[in-house]
Formats: sequence, C-alpha cells, structure tokens
Amino acid sequence: MVMPSCSVGTHLRGPPAATYPGSSRSRAHAIIRHGLGPHHEDPHPRSPCTSQEPQQPWQRIRATAMAAVAAVAVLTQASPSWSVSTEQLLFLEAWRAVDRAYVDKGFNNQNWFKIREVYLKTEHFDNRDETYTAIRKLLASLDDPFTRLLEPARLERLKRGTGGSVTGIGVEVSFDATLGRDSELVVVSPLPGGAAEAGGVLPGDIITAVDGKPTKGISLYEASEMLQGPEGTQLVLTVRSGRAATREVPLSRKRVVVNPVVWAACSGISPSVGAPATKLGYIKVSTFSSKTVDAFVEALQELREQGAADALVLDLRNNGGGLFKAGVDLGKLLMDKGDIVLIADSKGVRDIYSTDRTAIEATAPLVVLVNKGTASASEVLAGALKDNLRGRVVGSEQTFGKGLIQTVVDLSDGSGLAVTVARYQTPSGIDINKLGVTPDLKLTPEQMPPQGPAAFCKAMASPTAPRLFL
Repeated sequence: MVMPSCSVGTHLRGPPAATYPGSSRSRAHAIIRHGLGPHHEDPHPRSPCTSQEPQQPWQRIRATAMAAVAAVAVLTQASPSWSVSTEQLLFLEAWRAVDRAYVDKGFNNQNWFKIREVYLKTEHFDNRDETYTAIRKLLASLDDPFTRLLEPARLERLKRGTGGSVTGIGVEVSFDATLGRDSELVVVSPLPGGAAEAGGVLPGDIITAVDGKPTKGISLYEASEMLQGPEGTQLVLTVRSGRAATREVPLSRKRVVVNPVVWAACSGISPSVGAPATKLGYIKVSTFSSKTVDAFVEALQELREQGAADALVLDLRNNGGGLFKAGVDLGKLLMDKGDIVLIADSKGVRDIYSTDRTAIEATAPLVVLVNKGTASASEVLAGALKDNLRGRVVGSEQTFGKGLIQTVVDLSDGSGLAVTVARYQTPSGIDINKLGVTPDLKLTPEQMPPQGPAAFCKAMASPTAPRLFL
C-alpha cells in the first residue's frame, strides 16, 4: 500500500486552494476562517481553477477552456493567422491550472508566462502523447515531485480510492522535498499488520529500488503501481536505513485492512507515570479515514463507561495522515477554543481552521505520543494540541515534516493534475513542512512506551514507566 504525500486518494484531496479573479499576478490576499460557529460546515469543495462559487464539472471544463483560449489570444495578436489546435488547448488548460493554484508564485524562479510562450513554439502537439510529454516537461520545470500529470486511467484509479483496504505491502511513502525530483522514496510509516512492518521496514527508511528498478525520479503514482499488486505476489525492496549499507527485503503482498482506532482502559498505573488517576485511557489512531472520528467517539464513550477517561493518551505514532478533514474534526472534539491549523501559500496565511464549540472532551489531561512516522494530518492535530496547550506532546524525535497540500484538477480530456496548492502551519505559525512538530518532552527511544493497547498498558503498570504527565 502506498499513499501519495499522504495516501493515494486521501492526501491529494486536501483543502482546496482559495481562488481569486484574474491571474496570479493580480490576486488579492484574503483569509478564510473555517469552523467559527457551532453549526459551521466546511465550504463546498472547489477546483483551484474555478471562481469562488461552486461549479459543476462541465462548467469547470468550459471555464478552463475559455481561459486557455484567452491566453492564446494574447500570444497570437501579432500573428492572427496562427490557429490553435485541440492539443495546444489541453496544454494551456494544464498551464492555467498551475498558474492559478500553485503554491509558489515564483514558479521555481521562472517567468511562467514566458515558459508558456516557449513551450507553444518549441514543443510538438501532433497527438495526445506529445501533449502529455509537453505537460510533463512543463511540470518538471517546477522541481516539485508532488505536482504531476495524472493520465485518465491513473486519475480514475485515484478517484476510486481503496475502500478501507488495499492489497500491497502496507507502507506509506513520500519524497524528501529538499531533493526535489532527485529524491528516492522515503518511508513515512509502515501500516500495522502489513508486510513491510513484518519485514522490519521503519519510518525514515529510504527505498532505493523495487525489484531492481530505481525509485529516484518516479512519481508517487508510479510507486503505488509498483508496490501494489495481486495478493501473494512477491517483490523485493532495496532499503537503506540512515547511513547503513542497503539491504534487500523480500516481501509478499497481502490484503491490509486499515483499522483506524484501537483503545484500552489501563488500570494499575504506576505513580511514576504522573497520571492524576489510577486508570488511564489509551487511544491509538493509526490513520485518518472517513471512519476515524466516529471510531474515536465510540472509544471515548467506552473509556468513560469504564472509568478510564480522567486521563488520556493519544498515540499518533506511525500515523502517516489521511483525510485532512478527519484530523481537523478530531481536533474539534478535544479542544473547545483556539485555531487548529493555518493554510498558507506564497502570499501568507490564507485559510484558518478553528474549533467550533463541539468538543466532547476538552479538559481531561492529555498526552500525545509521536515519532518520525507521525505525518501530515496527524502532525496538524499534534501541532494544534501542543500550541493550544491542550496536550503534552511526547516523543524521542521530531515528527516527519510533511506539510504540503495537493489538490487534483480535472482536465477536459479525462486526465488531471495533482498540484501543490498550499502548506500547513501550526496555530503558532510553525511551518510543518520539512520541520515537523517538536515534542514538549523528549524521551530516549528506550524510554518510549510500546505501541498497541496490551503492550502499552503493561508498560504503564511497571514501576520504571516514564513520567508522561506533568
């Protein structure tokens, strides 16, 4: 299993880019706040190439095509005899989508309008394959491994999603954004019960090759196709941990069912833990899916019934993210005031997601466990709980630092673009991307309690258990 920048079909559905009339050069700055009232609902999703009002797909296609035609008209004023082909219009749709939505309005230190002119004059547009080649070259000039062309079949697979399970090796991967398109695959987190976890693959490991094919320069969608496959089929990962030599890891693909939430009421807690009660509620959230919030509410209710909700531990270790909205909604359940996350682009903060006075547990002492595998939406939640002094973040290392947001823009031929549109910031303004969230309390790896309900509860009963609560 592999999920781009998060997960295939999840993180790429991050919050849509705010859009404004006119080109990126004349865009007015604005901040949109989300979740300020008790009856707030998220705004209607919209493509970053549309106006502020929600549009139907045919309207989006028509608007994009009209914008593309207008762009060509500017180019052809000096040469009225030059005609525009259907293939060139598709290329201009892609160019316009990036122009309107891309997070970096410097476009990797390029004149984006001049790039358009050069490509229209020098690239071949005789058929669809040549057009796709031109679009790929255009996107490659941004040196952003997350902004990619999605051919129709690949886009359709992405939209179908996984339905809560997938056949693969059970691992979430990303890129090292500092290396751009020269990055190899970086393991964000192995999924519990997956083949990768059983094979000893760890967060932060580098997958340099799959079945001998180097991963440098491939897209996350190509990686997904390499790692997923029929149940029982074999593959070999070439893995490097830190500065150690690479090793071969043979794995068998199997079906992995993602259980987003597991929990336990821990009794006999050692005084060394510092918990204000003899019972402790442990909730591990492995991923943010459409089922996570309901499962969390159910877990909390069960803990209350067992008298174990007076002190809580939220375990976000090896949670590579998932649905952004699920992470925000879980934050709303645990906080009765304050901001949860800031969405920023090159113009500064654009959107603010805040609490909406719907919290169901905003006062119980809370510890949040993190590690290198805590990424994306789980970093958003950890950062919100930390900055609002709602929870104490405990870990032996920084979180992953995956704070870029992609959205998918449909093109008129059934293909699409995954475009980086913004980045996450914690409520205090810390840029999650590349930096991650710093624990309030840093323990050694040996001091960190084990993951999973039974092992965690057993460790908390030990007289040598680490102090987690203030």
